[in-house]
Amino acid sequence: MAVNLPDGSVGVVTPQVAHFDEPFTFSSGAVLRSHELVYETYGQLNSAGDNAVLICHALSGSHHAAGYHSRDDRRPGWWDLAIGPGKPIDTDRLFVVCSNNLGCCDGSSGPNTINPETSEPWGGAFPQPQVKDWVRSQKRLAEHLNIPRWAAVIGGSLGGMQALQWAVDFPDWVEHCIALAAAPGLTAQNIAFNEIARHAILSDPDWCQGDYLAQGKLPTRGVALARMVGHLTYMSADGMSDRFGRELREGSFAPGDNSEWVFQVESYLRHQGARFSTQFDANTYVLITRALDLFELAADYKSDLVAALSVAEADFLIASFSSDWRFPPQRSIEIRDALLAAGKPVTYANIDTDNGHDGFLLPNPSYEALLSAWMCRVGPS
Repeated sequence: MAVNLPDGSVGVVTPQVAHFDEPFTFSSGAVLRSHELVYETYGQLNSAGDNAVLICHALSGSHHAAGYHSRDDRRPGWWDLAIGPGKPIDTDRLFVVCSNNLGCCDGSSGPNTINPETSEPWGGAFPQPQVKDWVRSQKRLAEHLNIPRWAAVIGGSLGGMQALQWAVDFPDWVEHCIALAAAPGLTAQNIAFNEIARHAILSDPDWCQGDYLAQGKLPTRGVALARMVGHLTYMSADGMSDRFGRELREGSFAPGDNSEWVFQVESYLRHQGARFSTQFDANTYVLITRALDLFELAADYKSDLVAALSVAEADFLIASFSSDWRFPPQRSIEIRDALLAAGKPVTYANIDTDNGHDGFLLPNPSYEALLSAWMCRVGPS
Protein backbone atom coordinates (compact mmCIF):
# COMPACT_ATOMS: atom_id res chain seq x y z
CA MET A 1 0.00 0.00 0.00
CA ALA A 2 1.49 3.34 -1.09
CA VAL A 3 2.06 5.84 1.70
CA ASN A 4 2.89 9.52 1.86
CA LEU A 5 6.58 10.06 2.49
CA PRO A 6 7.48 11.85 5.73
CA ASP A 7 8.85 15.38 5.84
CA GLY A 8 12.61 15.47 5.61
CA SER A 9 12.81 12.35 3.45
CA VAL A 10 15.05 12.26 0.40
CA GLY A 11 12.08 10.54 -1.24
CA VAL A 12 12.12 7.55 -3.56
CA VAL A 13 15.67 6.69 -4.60
CA THR A 14 17.04 4.33 -7.23
CA PRO A 15 20.26 2.39 -6.64
CA GLN A 16 22.94 2.84 -9.28
CA VAL A 17 25.68 0.50 -10.47
CA ALA A 18 29.27 1.45 -11.26
CA HIS A 19 31.12 -1.11 -13.39
CA PHE A 20 34.91 -1.20 -13.31
CA ASP A 21 36.89 -3.11 -15.93
CA GLU A 22 40.24 -2.35 -14.32
CA PRO A 23 41.59 -5.20 -12.18
CA PHE A 24 41.23 -4.74 -8.43
CA THR A 25 43.91 -6.25 -6.20
CA PHE A 26 42.99 -7.10 -2.61
CA SER A 27 45.43 -6.79 0.29
CA SER A 28 45.76 -10.57 0.14
CA GLY A 29 47.01 -10.39 -3.44
CA ALA A 30 43.82 -11.86 -4.90
CA VAL A 31 42.59 -10.07 -8.02
CA LEU A 32 39.17 -9.30 -9.44
CA ARG A 33 39.47 -8.76 -13.17
CA SER A 34 36.39 -6.55 -13.04
CA HIS A 35 33.83 -5.66 -10.43
CA GLU A 36 30.69 -3.68 -9.69
CA LEU A 37 29.71 -1.39 -6.85
CA VAL A 38 26.07 -0.58 -6.10
CA TYR A 39 25.53 2.86 -4.60
CA GLU A 40 22.97 5.55 -3.90
CA THR A 41 23.30 9.32 -3.92
CA TYR A 42 21.22 12.02 -2.25
CA GLY A 43 21.36 15.72 -3.06
CA GLN A 44 23.37 17.33 -5.86
CA LEU A 45 27.11 17.64 -6.43
CA ASN A 46 27.90 21.33 -6.81
CA SER A 47 30.03 22.78 -9.62
CA ALA A 48 33.11 23.00 -7.40
CA GLY A 49 32.72 19.40 -6.25
CA ASP A 50 33.39 20.44 -2.65
CA ASN A 51 30.12 19.32 -1.02
CA ALA A 52 30.47 15.53 -1.31
CA VAL A 53 30.03 13.35 1.77
CA LEU A 54 30.74 9.61 1.93
CA ILE A 55 28.71 7.41 4.26
CA CYS A 56 30.38 4.10 5.16
CA HIS A 57 28.09 1.30 6.30
CA ALA A 58 28.56 -1.19 9.13
CA LEU A 59 28.32 -4.98 9.15
CA SER A 60 24.68 -5.47 8.19
CA GLY A 61 24.24 -2.12 6.41
CA SER A 62 24.14 -1.45 2.70
CA HIS A 63 24.15 1.32 0.14
CA HIS A 64 20.53 2.10 1.06
CA ALA A 65 21.20 4.67 3.77
CA ALA A 66 18.19 6.97 3.29
CA GLY A 67 14.85 7.32 1.57
CA TYR A 68 12.68 4.61 0.08
CA HIS A 69 12.94 2.36 -2.94
CA SER A 70 9.21 2.67 -3.54
CA ARG A 71 6.20 4.24 -1.89
CA ASP A 72 5.25 0.76 -0.74
CA ASP A 73 8.37 0.41 1.43
CA ARG A 74 7.61 0.06 5.12
CA ARG A 75 11.07 1.13 6.23
CA PRO A 76 13.48 3.77 4.97
CA GLY A 77 17.24 3.37 4.60
CA TRP A 78 19.29 2.43 7.64
CA TRP A 79 20.39 6.02 8.51
CA ASP A 80 17.33 7.96 7.40
CA LEU A 81 17.44 9.51 10.87
CA ALA A 82 20.47 11.57 9.84
CA ILE A 83 20.26 12.04 6.06
CA GLY A 84 17.79 14.29 4.25
CA PRO A 85 16.61 17.87 3.75
CA GLY A 86 17.04 19.78 7.00
CA LYS A 87 18.51 16.76 8.81
CA PRO A 88 22.03 16.68 10.30
CA ILE A 89 23.48 15.54 6.96
CA ASP A 90 21.50 18.09 4.99
CA THR A 91 20.92 17.04 1.38
CA ASP A 92 19.74 20.55 0.49
CA ARG A 93 23.40 21.56 0.49
CA LEU A 94 25.41 18.31 0.56
CA PHE A 95 25.88 15.53 -2.00
CA VAL A 96 25.79 12.26 -0.11
CA VAL A 97 27.15 8.93 -1.42
CA CYS A 98 26.78 5.49 0.12
CA SER A 99 28.03 2.31 -1.56
CA ASN A 100 27.65 -1.38 -0.82
CA ASN A 101 31.09 -2.70 0.04
CA LEU A 102 32.92 -5.28 -2.04
CA GLY A 103 32.13 -8.73 -0.71
CA CYS A 104 28.76 -7.69 0.66
CA CYS A 105 25.43 -9.03 -0.50
CA ASP A 106 23.30 -6.14 -1.72
CA GLY A 107 24.41 -6.00 -5.35
CA SER A 108 28.11 -5.18 -5.31
CA SER A 109 30.49 -7.92 -6.42
CA GLY A 110 30.49 -10.48 -3.66
CA PRO A 111 29.93 -14.14 -2.79
CA ASN A 112 26.32 -14.15 -4.02
CA THR A 113 27.14 -12.61 -7.43
CA ILE A 114 28.34 -14.53 -10.46
CA ASN A 115 32.01 -15.30 -10.95
CA PRO A 116 32.51 -14.56 -14.68
CA GLU A 117 35.16 -17.26 -14.94
CA THR A 118 32.86 -20.05 -13.75
CA SER A 119 29.36 -18.66 -14.46
CA GLU A 120 28.47 -19.82 -10.92
CA PRO A 121 28.09 -17.79 -7.72
CA TRP A 122 31.44 -16.90 -6.19
CA GLY A 123 30.43 -18.53 -2.92
CA GLY A 124 33.35 -19.35 -0.65
CA ALA A 125 35.86 -18.50 -3.42
CA PHE A 126 35.31 -14.74 -3.17
CA PRO A 127 38.48 -13.02 -1.91
CA GLN A 128 38.71 -11.88 1.69
CA PRO A 129 38.40 -8.09 1.75
CA GLN A 130 39.95 -5.84 4.35
CA VAL A 131 38.95 -2.33 5.44
CA LYS A 132 41.81 -0.88 3.37
CA ASP A 133 40.38 -2.63 0.29
CA TRP A 134 36.96 -1.07 0.81
CA VAL A 135 38.54 2.36 1.11
CA ARG A 136 40.44 1.91 -2.16
CA SER A 137 37.30 0.71 -3.93
CA GLN A 138 35.37 3.71 -2.60
CA LYS A 139 38.10 5.98 -3.96
CA ARG A 140 37.56 4.45 -7.40
CA LEU A 141 33.86 5.18 -7.05
CA ALA A 142 34.61 8.80 -6.09
CA GLU A 143 36.75 9.23 -9.19
CA HIS A 144 34.00 7.61 -11.27
CA LEU A 145 31.59 10.25 -9.91
CA ASN A 146 34.07 13.10 -10.59
CA ILE A 147 34.43 13.85 -6.89
CA PRO A 148 37.85 15.41 -6.23
CA ARG A 149 37.75 15.23 -2.43
CA TRP A 150 35.35 14.34 0.38
CA ALA A 151 34.05 17.21 2.47
CA ALA A 152 33.44 14.49 5.06
CA VAL A 153 33.72 10.74 5.47
CA ILE A 154 31.31 9.41 8.08
CA GLY A 155 30.57 6.02 9.57
CA GLY A 156 29.52 4.14 12.67
CA SER A 157 31.04 0.91 14.01
CA LEU A 158 32.74 -0.80 11.04
CA GLY A 159 31.80 2.27 9.01
CA GLY A 160 33.70 4.44 11.48
CA MET A 161 36.76 2.25 10.99
CA GLN A 162 36.53 2.86 7.25
CA ALA A 163 36.28 6.61 7.88
CA LEU A 164 39.43 6.50 10.01
CA GLN A 165 41.23 4.40 7.38
CA TRP A 166 40.30 6.97 4.75
CA ALA A 167 41.85 9.75 6.84
CA VAL A 168 45.10 7.78 7.21
CA ASP A 169 45.43 6.23 3.73
CA PHE A 170 44.27 9.22 1.68
CA PRO A 171 44.74 12.25 3.94
CA ASP A 172 44.46 14.82 1.14
CA TRP A 173 41.02 13.39 0.25
CA VAL A 174 39.34 13.89 3.63
CA GLU A 175 38.45 17.32 5.03
CA HIS A 176 36.36 16.05 7.96
CA CYS A 177 36.26 12.58 9.51
CA ILE A 178 33.42 11.40 11.74
CA ALA A 179 33.86 8.06 13.51
CA LEU A 180 30.96 6.90 15.69
CA ALA A 181 31.10 3.93 18.08
CA ALA A 182 34.35 2.80 16.47
CA ALA A 183 37.75 1.50 17.57
CA PRO A 184 41.34 1.48 16.25
CA GLY A 185 41.22 -2.33 16.25
CA LEU A 186 39.28 -5.18 17.82
CA THR A 187 39.93 -6.56 21.28
CA ALA A 188 40.36 -10.29 21.89
CA GLN A 189 36.81 -10.37 23.29
CA ASN A 190 35.40 -8.83 20.11
CA ILE A 191 37.30 -11.28 17.92
CA ALA A 192 35.93 -14.08 20.11
CA PHE A 193 32.33 -12.95 19.57
CA ASN A 194 32.93 -12.91 15.82
CA GLU A 195 34.43 -16.41 15.94
CA ILE A 196 31.38 -17.76 17.77
CA ALA A 197 29.14 -16.27 15.08
CA ARG A 198 31.27 -17.68 12.27
CA HIS A 199 31.40 -21.10 13.94
CA ALA A 200 27.61 -21.16 14.07
CA ILE A 201 27.51 -20.62 10.30
CA LEU A 202 30.33 -23.00 9.41
CA SER A 203 28.74 -25.73 11.56
CA ASP A 204 25.42 -25.54 9.73
CA PRO A 205 24.94 -28.73 7.64
CA ASP A 206 23.81 -26.55 4.73
CA TRP A 207 27.03 -24.47 4.72
CA CYS A 208 28.51 -26.72 2.00
CA GLN A 209 31.98 -25.16 2.36
CA GLY A 210 30.49 -21.84 1.28
CA ASP A 211 29.03 -23.19 -1.98
CA TYR A 212 25.45 -23.52 -0.71
CA LEU A 213 23.94 -21.37 -3.48
CA ALA A 214 25.31 -23.64 -6.19
CA GLN A 215 23.72 -26.56 -4.33
CA GLY A 216 20.38 -24.84 -3.81
CA LYS A 217 20.72 -24.56 -0.05
CA LEU A 218 20.95 -21.84 2.61
CA PRO A 219 22.60 -22.21 6.04
CA THR A 220 19.75 -20.34 7.72
CA ARG A 221 20.14 -22.00 11.13
CA GLY A 222 23.76 -20.92 11.40
CA VAL A 223 23.10 -17.38 10.18
CA ALA A 224 20.15 -17.01 12.57
CA LEU A 225 22.27 -18.05 15.54
CA ALA A 226 25.11 -15.76 14.43
CA ARG A 227 22.68 -12.86 14.26
CA MET A 228 21.23 -13.64 17.68
CA VAL A 229 24.70 -13.61 19.23
CA GLY A 230 25.69 -10.45 17.40
CA HIS A 231 22.46 -8.62 18.12
CA LEU A 232 22.77 -9.42 21.81
CA THR A 233 26.13 -7.61 21.91
CA TYR A 234 24.65 -4.51 20.27
CA MET A 235 22.18 -3.94 23.12
CA SER A 236 22.88 -2.85 26.70
CA ALA A 237 21.77 -4.66 29.85
CA ASP A 238 19.70 -1.66 31.00
CA GLY A 239 18.14 -1.24 27.59
CA MET A 240 17.17 -4.91 27.47
CA SER A 241 15.74 -4.78 30.99
CA ASP A 242 13.66 -1.71 30.15
CA ARG A 243 12.41 -3.20 26.90
CA PHE A 244 11.82 -6.83 27.88
CA GLY A 245 12.26 -7.31 31.61
CA ARG A 246 11.18 -10.81 32.56
CA GLU A 247 7.92 -10.63 30.67
CA LEU A 248 6.62 -13.75 28.98
CA ARG A 249 5.59 -13.86 25.35
CA GLU A 250 4.00 -17.30 25.75
CA GLY A 251 2.97 -19.30 28.80
CA SER A 252 2.52 -18.05 32.35
CA PHE A 253 3.94 -18.45 35.82
CA ALA A 254 0.57 -19.62 37.15
CA PRO A 255 0.66 -22.84 39.19
CA GLY A 256 -0.18 -25.82 37.04
CA ASP A 257 0.55 -24.07 33.73
CA ASN A 258 2.84 -26.55 31.97
CA SER A 259 2.91 -24.80 28.60
CA GLU A 260 6.27 -23.76 27.14
CA TRP A 261 7.69 -20.60 28.64
CA VAL A 262 8.94 -18.12 26.05
CA PHE A 263 10.29 -14.85 27.41
CA GLN A 264 9.82 -11.67 25.40
CA VAL A 265 13.57 -11.36 24.90
CA GLU A 266 13.74 -14.94 23.58
CA SER A 267 10.96 -14.24 21.11
CA TYR A 268 12.66 -11.05 19.98
CA LEU A 269 16.03 -12.70 19.36
CA ARG A 270 14.41 -15.63 17.54
CA HIS A 271 12.53 -13.19 15.30
CA GLN A 272 15.67 -11.16 14.57
CA GLY A 273 17.62 -14.29 13.73
CA ALA A 274 14.93 -15.80 11.52
CA ARG A 275 14.42 -12.59 9.54
CA PHE A 276 18.13 -11.98 9.08
CA SER A 277 18.85 -15.57 8.01
CA THR A 278 16.91 -15.19 4.76
CA GLN A 279 18.00 -11.62 4.01
CA PHE A 280 21.77 -11.70 4.57
CA ASP A 281 24.32 -13.89 2.83
CA ALA A 282 26.25 -16.30 5.05
CA ASN A 283 29.53 -15.94 3.14
CA THR A 284 29.27 -12.18 3.46
CA TYR A 285 28.80 -12.48 7.23
CA VAL A 286 31.93 -14.62 7.45
CA LEU A 287 33.97 -12.23 5.27
CA ILE A 288 32.89 -9.05 7.04
CA THR A 289 33.45 -10.35 10.56
CA ARG A 290 36.91 -11.51 9.51
CA ALA A 291 37.59 -8.07 7.99
CA LEU A 292 36.67 -6.62 11.36
CA ASP A 293 39.10 -8.97 13.10
CA LEU A 294 41.91 -8.04 10.71
CA PHE A 295 41.43 -4.29 11.04
CA GLU A 296 44.21 -2.40 12.77
CA LEU A 297 44.40 1.28 11.92
CA ALA A 298 48.09 1.52 12.81
CA ALA A 299 49.17 -1.76 11.16
CA ASP A 300 51.41 0.05 8.65
CA TYR A 301 52.94 2.18 11.42
CA LYS A 302 54.34 -0.56 13.69
CA SER A 303 51.09 -0.46 15.71
CA ASP A 304 51.81 3.16 16.72
CA LEU A 305 48.41 4.86 16.62
CA VAL A 306 49.85 8.34 17.11
CA ALA A 307 52.18 7.84 14.15
CA ALA A 308 49.32 6.56 11.98
CA LEU A 309 47.07 9.51 12.77
CA SER A 310 49.93 12.01 12.35
CA VAL A 311 49.54 11.77 8.57
CA ALA A 312 45.85 12.77 8.67
CA GLU A 313 44.79 16.23 7.53
CA ALA A 314 41.14 16.09 8.60
CA ASP A 315 39.20 17.65 11.43
CA PHE A 316 37.80 14.80 13.53
CA LEU A 317 34.60 14.13 15.40
CA ILE A 318 34.87 11.03 17.58
CA ALA A 319 31.73 9.94 19.42
CA SER A 320 31.02 7.02 21.73
CA PHE A 321 27.86 5.80 23.43
CA SER A 322 27.81 5.36 27.18
CA SER A 323 26.20 1.90 27.32
CA ASP A 324 28.10 0.44 24.33
CA TRP A 325 30.07 -2.53 25.64
CA ARG A 326 30.96 -3.93 22.20
CA PHE A 327 32.98 -0.79 21.33
CA PRO A 328 33.01 1.00 24.69
CA PRO A 329 33.84 4.69 25.18
CA GLN A 330 37.42 3.85 26.16
CA ARG A 331 38.13 2.73 22.57
CA SER A 332 37.00 6.12 21.23
CA ILE A 333 39.05 7.84 23.93
CA GLU A 334 42.10 5.94 22.63
CA ILE A 335 41.51 7.52 19.23
CA ARG A 336 40.91 10.96 20.73
CA ASP A 337 44.08 10.82 22.82
CA ALA A 338 46.17 9.67 19.86
CA LEU A 339 44.80 12.52 17.75
CA LEU A 340 45.62 15.03 20.48
CA ALA A 341 49.13 13.59 20.81
CA ALA A 342 49.51 13.93 17.03
CA GLY A 343 48.40 17.58 17.22
CA LYS A 344 45.23 17.03 15.21
CA PRO A 345 41.94 18.93 15.71
CA VAL A 346 39.42 16.65 17.38
CA THR A 347 36.06 16.94 19.10
CA TYR A 348 35.02 14.07 21.35
CA ALA A 349 31.61 13.34 22.86
CA ASN A 350 30.24 10.45 24.88
CA ILE A 351 26.49 10.22 24.30
CA ASP A 352 24.39 9.17 27.29
CA THR A 353 22.07 6.38 26.15
CA ASP A 354 20.74 2.93 27.07
CA ASN A 355 20.78 1.86 23.41
CA GLY A 356 24.18 0.16 23.55
CA HIS A 357 26.23 -0.15 20.36
CA ASP A 358 23.10 0.51 18.29
CA GLY A 359 23.06 4.02 19.74
CA PHE A 360 24.58 5.50 16.58
CA LEU A 361 21.56 4.30 14.59
CA LEU A 362 18.76 5.36 16.93
CA PRO A 363 17.07 8.67 17.83
CA ASN A 364 18.68 10.65 20.62
CA PRO A 365 18.28 14.44 20.94
CA SER A 366 21.81 15.02 22.26
CA TYR A 367 23.35 12.86 19.54
CA GLU A 368 21.33 14.48 16.77
CA ALA A 369 22.17 17.97 18.07
CA LEU A 370 25.88 17.11 18.15
CA LEU A 371 25.80 15.75 14.60
CA SER A 372 23.83 18.74 13.33
CA ALA A 373 26.19 21.25 14.92
CA TRP A 374 29.26 19.50 13.59
CA MET A 375 27.89 19.09 10.06
CA CYS A 376 27.27 22.85 9.82
CA ARG A 377 31.02 23.23 9.29
CA VAL A 378 31.12 20.62 6.50
CA GLY A 379 30.98 21.74 2.89
CA PRO A 380 30.81 25.25 1.45
CA SER A 381 29.43 27.94 3.73
